[in-house]
Amino acid sequence: MLAHFADLDPFRLYALLKLRCDVFVVEQRCAYPELDGRDAEPATVHFWLDDEHGTPAAYLRVLADPFGVFRIGRVVTAKASRGQGLAARLLTDALAHIGPGHEVVLDAQTDAVRLYERSGFVAEGGPFLEDGIEHIHMRRPAT
Repeated sequence: MLAHFADLDPFRLYALLKLRCDVFVVEQRCAYPELDGRDAEPATVHFWLDDEHGTPAAYLRVLADPFGVFRIGRVVTAKASRGQGLAARLLTDALAHIGPGHEVVLDAQTDAVRLYERSGFVAEGGPFLEDGIEHIHMRRPAT
């Protein structure tokens, strides 16, 4: 499923934000501004998959950065839903939505680099710490 912020009903929005907070803030113990203001930007598109109970199991967002570059972020899968390929499915959906001819960037947690490499992303530079977790910048050139 996908939607812009204005099209999300408050219950769905709450469930998506709860998933992000449960994993990034609680599980990974990262105290940071999870609500960064970019979710509500008109060009931001939210992608998610629900579990069999209708609860978000995986999520990501696509942001429009300057100069025609798109940024994928907040890629998350609920603990109970990991290992099912949900993040890869969402990534495929997001890249199809973006379409060819656009550069896409992201900052990957280093343990997820292979997921992104399978979709054509290439690591740039060395690892860096973000909120105490090692990340690496990755880019998928315009195709």
